Amino acid sequence: MYKRWILRKKPNNEIITHLSSAINVSKPIATILAQRSITDFETAKSFFRPKMQELHDPFSMKNMEVAVERIHKAIDANENILVYGDYDVDGTCAVALMYSFLSEIYSHVDYYIPDRYAEGYGISEKGVRYAKAENITLIIALDCGIRAIDQVNLGKELGIDFIICDHHKPGENLPSATAILNPKQDDCSYPYKELTGCAIGFKLIQAYAKKYDLSDEHTLAYLDFAAVSIACDIVPVTGENRIISKYGLEAINNTPRAGFKALKELAALPTQMNITNLVFGLGPRINAAGRIGHAKQAVELLITVDYEEAIKHAKEIHKKNDTRKTYDEQITSEALSMIEDNNMLQNKTTVLFKDDWHKGVIGIVASRCIENYYRPTIILTESNGKATGSARSVKGFDIHEAISTCSSYLNQFGGHKYAAGLSLEIEKVTQFAEHFEKVVANTIDPEDLIPKIEIDACLELEHITWKFFNVIEQMAPFGPENRRPIFMSEVLCAPSKYKVLKEKHLKMTVKQKESHMEFQAIAFNFGNFANEINFNESFYICYCIEKNEFRGSSTLQLMIKDIKKNLTSEEKEMLKLA
Repeated sequence: MYKRWILRKKPNNEIITHLSSAINVSKPIATILAQRSITDFETAKSFFRPKMQELHDPFSMKNMEVAVERIHKAIDANENILVYGDYDVDGTCAVALMYSFLSEIYSHVDYYIPDRYAEGYGISEKGVRYAKAENITLIIALDCGIRAIDQVNLGKELGIDFIICDHHKPGENLPSATAILNPKQDDCSYPYKELTGCAIGFKLIQAYAKKYDLSDEHTLAYLDFAAVSIACDIVPVTGENRIISKYGLEAINNTPRAGFKALKELAALPTQMNITNLVFGLGPRINAAGRIGHAKQAVELLITVDYEEAIKHAKEIHKKNDTRKTYDEQITSEALSMIEDNNMLQNKTTVLFKDDWHKGVIGIVASRCIENYYRPTIILTESNGKATGSARSVKGFDIHEAISTCSSYLNQFGGHKYAAGLSLEIEKVTQFAEHFEKVVANTIDPEDLIPKIEIDACLELEHITWKFFNVIEQMAPFGPENRRPIFMSEVLCAPSKYKVLKEKHLKMTVKQKESHMEFQAIAFNFGNFANEINFNESFYICYCIEKNEFRGSSTLQLMIKDIKKNLTSEEKEMLKLA
């Protein structure tokens, strides 16, 4: 798939020179930092050495005082509290966090995760009626509830109060909950808007501990849950999210709780994890519990303090993840064939429905389709007599807004700019797909349909040293809006210094003209380029720099993201500006 290379805007040379001198780094490093709005010693110090004290006051979030007081009232009055959460990683981590914290200080606490297939996303009527049957008078809902108007009203009729901790986009009308904690409310002045549902739950326990003089250990012990949710919900790793991720990762790496330790060992994950390991290692396994079975098992894994019990749960979840992979591969293959066979290649969108697709993997399949056909995608299947689906978008396009424009066809929908869920009558699928295609075609910028690689800097290979790499590593945790820097270089490779691994991966040794410095480079799924590149002539690569460890030896390696034999005129101009 063709990708546009875009060089991030180069900051003013005076800023680069000043920052380079102030913090004693090379100009390429200073350029990357300035692109991230780090322009002086103090902001650099905060970026490289973030502290927990830099987290915002939780009471600056709208309704926080009310939420804390309602929980304290419930504890004082010996009320039964139900912690309610969604079935994905964010939801199950949020439930594990809140349930574990409350259980430390109070005994009348239970938790509830809806069944993905019987109840669907969010607060369900079945869940509310379960609460009534169990004499619950307070539900703390996490990662869901911002659109649960009818369910909250039912709860009020049954004598149940709600505290909603949600990060999804609010609708025009809000549920009549006792307190809604969501920084995305228009009238919420909380400084950071991109927290996950679990991270909002963390802010709630942080506020409770602050109000009632509990030690820091009562809250800091749960940063690992919030870090996993931030990684797996693909939210910006900036501001508070970056601070939470840093300290949460430290806990997962140095003193992992039983559930994370068991999953790490079964999945053969590295001892020192990063955000990528959370996204592709822990996340799919935690999610698999709810995709293939019931997500309650994920919570049981996350809350247990007994390692033997954790291993038992982890093994079962590991098997479910293997089953998930099988469904993923089968359905993705079917979906791609449908796109090709149904004359959809010229469309601006992909909307597919098949009644026997497994509901638990359709969000993954939507992402797989985008990897092959880069456009807003909705995958639908039958569930409880309705067409239920997951939507995924391309960078720069608000798929939630596009779906809301088609709301007359829908029973319900909700989500983010880049991911959403929806349901509708099966007989309306064709009409919805046609209308959605028109909406997107009329509103999307054509350039948004071409995948882009943002390049931080054009780099001479001689700049790549261990010192250079170690400074980059200190910019972690990496993730959306603080991605690992990507560089671009014009390189050469001798015909004798490349090989294709497993018929699909390209491994080579690269250098630059008039230089003896060489680096090993690996390009996964670029084996076909071996037939296209003249290895006696220069070509272009964009890449990240990573450490490769083999038999006790460490070397720097280029992890190639894309290869081009020639550049467009726009890309050549970009080089001149570098």
